[in-house]
Amino acid sequence: MPEHEHTVYILKCKDNSLYTGYTNNLENRLKMHNEGKGAKYTRGRGPFQVVYIERFSSKEKAMKKEYTIKQLTRKEKLQLIRAALKEVIKYEHSTKL
Repeated sequence: MPEHEHTVYILKCKDNSLYTGYTNNLENRLKMHNEGKGAKYTRGRGPFQVVYIERFSSKEKAMKKEYTIKQLTRKEKLQLIRAALKEVIKYEHSTKL
């Protein structure tokens, strides 16, 4: 994974809430969230489960997607997560020998 890949992600917090964020280093950002040094919203809400990841070629595209996701209702965010999961399952199924 390139060091400066632009990523939008959704975390499911222990209280079942969803947090959407942007980063160019997902591994480091998740470490920060787990240490309580990430976003103010996520402090005290760990442990987290990454439920959605989308990567972009530019920061601008990623930031637009993050904004779009943040405007969605919880129900719409769950639909987005389910749709992405279906794509992963479909891909994994199609690549089996």
